[in-house]
Amino acid sequence: MARTVDPARHEARRLVIIDAALTVFAAHGYDGATTAAICRQARIGSGTLFHYFPTKLAVLLGILDHGTREVRESAADYDGREDPLGVLLEIVGGSADEAADPRMPGFVRAAAGVMHLPEVAAALDADAEAQRDRIRPWVRQGQEAGEVRTDLPAARIVSWLMLLMDGFLERIAVEPGFTALGERDLLVATAREFLVPR
Repeated sequence: MARTVDPARHEARRLVIIDAALTVFAAHGYDGATTAAICRQARIGSGTLFHYFPTKLAVLLGILDHGTREVRESAADYDGREDPLGVLLEIVGGSADEAADPRMPGFVRAAAGVMHLPEVAAALDADAEAQRDRIRPWVRQGQEAGEVRTDLPAARIVSWLMLLMDGFLERIAVEPGFTALGERDLLVATAREFLVPR
């Protein structure tokens, strides 16, 4: 008789592995991370790890995919809002809040070290597209409501907001004194200054 799988338990175990792997990649980089270290951090055996993720690369892709799913799901958090500028600034501020995880600088460096791999590049592209899809309707609504500048097309504004958020994350990864908590308010103020019509 085939064993039935409890979907909630399966997903919970998968998330434990993803969280453990994030810690290991952040501490040791992609090349220095081992599946054995991930197993130790997750307190699981290698058989369990390989049941969920057959390779170290699959674990990294799982982390990236999880982040992309969170971005897509978070878009619904803004349903019914009538303050497009407020939503856009919350999205920008939220990206800084996520970057405040102390593991984030190391993980960003680890992922950057393998972004030349086609699978990683595709996962990063999917995440960027999810980000654009979340931002784009609010830029358009903001322009229609007169809350967001109209001298630039919406697509270009979206690109610049992405540049602000991605650049912020890069600075956190490479500049030790540049912290998400310390720079969050300036990031949001910069986004506001860029978005508001002159």
